[in-house]
Amino acid sequence: MLVLIAAVLAAGALSPWVVLHVGRRAFLLIALVPLLGTAWVAAQGPSVTDGGTVVEVHPWVGSIGMELAFAMGTLQWVLALIVLGIGALVLAYCAWYFDDSDMGVPRFAGVLVAFIGAMLGLVLADDLLVLYVFWELTTVFSFLLIGHDPDRRTSRRAAIQALVVTTFGGLVLLVGALLVGRAAGTFRISEILADPPAGTAVTIGVHLLLVGAVSKSALLPFHFWLPAAMAAPTPVSAYLHAASMVKAGVYLVALLAPAFAGVAGWRAVLLTLGVATMVLGGVRALRQHDLKLLLAYGTVSQLGFLVLVLGVGTRSATLAGLGMLLAHALFKATLFLTVGVIDHSTGTRDLRKLTGLGRRMPVLAVAATLAAASMAGLPPLLGYVAKESVLVALLDVAREGDGTGLAGLGGWALLAGVVLGSVLTVAYSARFVWGAFGNRELQAPPTLHAPPPGFVAAPVVLAALSLVLGLLGAPLTSLLAGQTDTLPAGAHEPELTLWHGAGLPLLLTALTIAAGALLFVAREPVARFQARLAHDWSLERGYRASMRMLDRGAVEVTGVVQRGSAAAYLAIILLVVVVLPGSTLLDGLGDLRIRAWDTPAQAAVGVVIVAAAVMAARSRRRIRAVLLVGVTGYGTAFLFVLHGAPDLALTQALVETLTVVVFVLALRRLPEYFTDRPLSRQRYFRAALGGAVAVVTAGFLLAASTARTAEPVSAALPEEAVEYGGGGNIVNVILVDTRAWDTLGEIAVLVAAATGVASLIFVNARGAEIRRVHDIPYPAGVKKIATRPGRRAWLPGSRTLPPDKRSIIFEVMVRLVFHTLVVISLYLLLAGHNAPGGGFAAGMTTGLALVVRYLAGGRYELDEAAPVDAGRLIGSGLAIAALAAVFPMAFGGEVLQSAVLDVPLWFLGELHLVTSVLFDVGVYLVVVGLVLDLLRALGAHIDRDIQRSRRRAEAEAA
Repeated sequence: MLVLIAAVLAAGALSPWVVLHVGRRAFLLIALVPLLGTAWVAAQGPSVTDGGTVVEVHPWVGSIGMELAFAMGTLQWVLALIVLGIGALVLAYCAWYFDDSDMGVPRFAGVLVAFIGAMLGLVLADDLLVLYVFWELTTVFSFLLIGHDPDRRTSRRAAIQALVVTTFGGLVLLVGALLVGRAAGTFRISEILADPPAGTAVTIGVHLLLVGAVSKSALLPFHFWLPAAMAAPTPVSAYLHAASMVKAGVYLVALLAPAFAGVAGWRAVLLTLGVATMVLGGVRALRQHDLKLLLAYGTVSQLGFLVLVLGVGTRSATLAGLGMLLAHALFKATLFLTVGVIDHSTGTRDLRKLTGLGRRMPVLAVAATLAAASMAGLPPLLGYVAKESVLVALLDVAREGDGTGLAGLGGWALLAGVVLGSVLTVAYSARFVWGAFGNRELQAPPTLHAPPPGFVAAPVVLAALSLVLGLLGAPLTSLLAGQTDTLPAGAHEPELTLWHGAGLPLLLTALTIAAGALLFVAREPVARFQARLAHDWSLERGYRASMRMLDRGAVEVTGVVQRGSAAAYLAIILLVVVVLPGSTLLDGLGDLRIRAWDTPAQAAVGVVIVAAAVMAARSRRRIRAVLLVGVTGYGTAFLFVLHGAPDLALTQALVETLTVVVFVLALRRLPEYFTDRPLSRQRYFRAALGGAVAVVTAGFLLAASTARTAEPVSAALPEEAVEYGGGGNIVNVILVDTRAWDTLGEIAVLVAAATGVASLIFVNARGAEIRRVHDIPYPAGVKKIATRPGRRAWLPGSRTLPPDKRSIIFEVMVRLVFHTLVVISLYLLLAGHNAPGGGFAAGMTTGLALVVRYLAGGRYELDEAAPVDAGRLIGSGLAIAALAAVFPMAFGGEVLQSAVLDVPLWFLGELHLVTSVLFDVGVYLVVVGLVLDLLRALGAHIDRDIQRSRRRAEAEAA
């Protein structure tokens, strides 16, 4: 089953390319994938129709007990046939619906096939969490399909509306799934249904699941999103209404009913909403002139009917509901595809502008009439067989109760609601046939372009199935018995058949057909009566008003808190930290155990750090403040040394050095002083807030250090670092082995930061600014010095600097130190698994080597030292780290698994290597690339701007 789902999703990924190169006829090729899937699912019939279940489980997220578990019982088998079979016909239909010149067809093909795959995964999922994943995938794909034409405002609005409503229901469903799964001790659906949990939490969880089902299947009060979704192309409407999305909620009710139909409130909710939705949809359908909208409100009505029947939870009602589910898929797909043919052939869907199509398209008219008759419940079609069985089941409920507690007035009221909804169904079914194919006198009949036979094939096939299956009631009963056998027996043995005897069900059917026909005949008085009852309020208007209020509230809140002041933003954040988490510290003040220091040296360093911090806060000169902040950083590094953490001290010192350099480079374009404005009274508030943050932060640290109740994990780290990671440097082993996933994410963040720097600073590509010294002319006023063959300057780029900017001593020292720093960085890279170092420290060391080259020789010297594109360096580092992560899988290992390699170097000894050093190499390249990016952005780029400004000033002065 996983292979089948993956194959459909893979076909969705390839479909845009196929359609782009082959054209619209590629839909016929793409349709083979779900068609073959239909054949495979049909072949599983003997394994599931006798009550068996095909189960497939694949490990996924073991830490939370999440598995890719799939199961196919009778219910899933029927839904999978509907999803794949109708999906194949709709895809084939698209080959004639679209033109090669239509925009967005390749993307449409990919999304529609992916939609089929997501719906298939939803009905086969045997894990509540996996079901939720596919549930939300159908929401996303439906959003893309409904909004297929982004230029139309109605499409955009309908797509967003469907997304908001169904996403809300999906989130509620997720909470319900978590409650039920937690109570059951498992998220496996088959295990939950076999042994249903009980309790208040389960009752709440089940009702939350029903909220998700009701919103997905467009029942009251969420019904309004479905008619609006008619802005989608007709193939989407056909598939959405017949086989996917809205069927998800119906499926969930049918799935849970055997185990949870007895939960308090289950029947009250579903039966009430079902009847109300059925009647409301039918009434609204009678008012529509657009054939698609008529069918859309008819779908709303039918969905209420399906949820009602399947929610009853008896054996007879479940069998009838499954029959109705299959019948609805066939006739609704037929009717929507028919509307698509009519729209393409005439250019309109307005029934007031159509006439004579029954004579001019007889084959399509017969197919649509059969489908409408099935929807109305006329014999001998499948819709009649299913609806007659529904009446028999509901009569048993009204008379006997069948364990539902609805015997008596409640049962008869339910039956009366269904009969009323069925009358409306007959009326709007007749309205559809009359509106699409009837003869009317029109001043300007539409021009008809005869549809090709292939365009009509899909609705004809589906209509024929409605007729054939209506005559096969007994075999259908046997096929669906596997699902009904899980429910307690009722007053009568459930059966799908054309003849239930001459009794009350037959009388109710005749009454329904007669009343519906009368309602259709009296359509004009009924329309006038509905017009008099018309009003402006509706749930859709309420939704739009709520969205406007939300937008308005967002604008008002944004206007208050987003005023463009970085100081205000920081103050709000810090104030929240002080008030909310800081207030919780008050309860634990009595448990704090303060230890001043381990050695007096720590106290001395602490005094220096505090003094530097106070002086930095009081400094008005920017450069002084930066240097004082650097003192606090170096003091922290010294504290690491005193605590016995040389690796952390090395990293802290390197980072602090580079940070100071970057700050100093950036300060060249900033004023010397922070501000020349007089100090305001706000300084007292800021000082108080800063002090409060300091106290709260210190409190957090003290509380965290004194709240330990278990043995610290650090006690076992030295031994485990060697056994697990093959290295003696605990910090490095943690970074590249124990929590390597975090490190991979962190370097990805560094890549994103570098991309942000490049987008903000570099107008052109990064590599466009790399220029070698031999391509650079001497600066104006600098005399070119002839050198003897073989002689070269200490630094190649230094000759591009004016004499007053050069320091020969500095150049000599850099020439001597640069290569040493690079060698040290390589040592740190290779030795970091057992000694202080690692990829990050090595990258920072190389970055500092580039810094000294830049400081000594300018921006051209930087290009001489590293004539590479920083972006490619960063990308290569991320790629190497990712490849190092998956490389062990080639040898049967797991992602990020390491292996120890001891390489003999003869008289030099033995080199101890771990394969995770490749991961460290990736980190090294990312860090070096980021430092190079910062140097070019804040160093070379600003140098060029300063030089241009100086030349412009000199030119203006001259």
